[in-house]
Amino acid sequence: MGTTLEWYREGGPLMLLILATGIAGLAIILERGYVIVFRAKNNGRVFIERIIQLVRGGKIEEAIKQCAGSKALLSDMGLLILRSRSRNEADLERVAETAALATLPKLTRRLHYLSTLALVAGLLGTLAAVLAAREALGASSPTASIAPALSHAFTPLAFGLVIAIVLVLGRAYLVSQAHALTEQVHEFSARLITALIDQPDVRLGHR
Repeated sequence: MGTTLEWYREGGPLMLLILATGIAGLAIILERGYVIVFRAKNNGRVFIERIIQLVRGGKIEEAIKQCAGSKALLSDMGLLILRSRSRNEADLERVAETAALATLPKLTRRLHYLSTLALVAGLLGTLAAVLAAREALGASSPTASIAPALSHAFTPLAFGLVIAIVLVLGRAYLVSQAHALTEQVHEFSARLITALIDQPDVRLGHR
């Protein structure tokens, strides 16, 4: 712990800003991770097949109850379509499109902040390193070695880059999860509409 604190103090006052940037980014990753990975996502494939089977068996009310019993994104989409009074394909597609516009953007909300925070962390680390190197060069005498001072100057740069890497990787993972969930929602809405209008089911990825 003592070594970590000494390393942190070597970076200078801007280390606090870099740390604050990292904490803000981590808070977004945790909040978005809860929404995307745990709350919005369920066992999608099993859920889709169960709802489609109920609808094709004429058990619409039971399918609605199944959707109402879950807070996952697929359930919300299913409820909106199943509760539509129309069984016209065009009307159902409009309901699905409207529902997607209302629900899917919530998945990627605040994710763009992670790119900005990663950039800020890297820039703050670079600025702190430049300022520390400038101070070391200005304070050194012609005969003194400036290597120790310059080595300390790279501490905030390394810290800023580590924070930036974590935020970039976190964003990439969350975006991939949101994209997979979006594809699943579109598949579910299309197959559910097909089931409601009693058309042959096309199972994506199956033959």
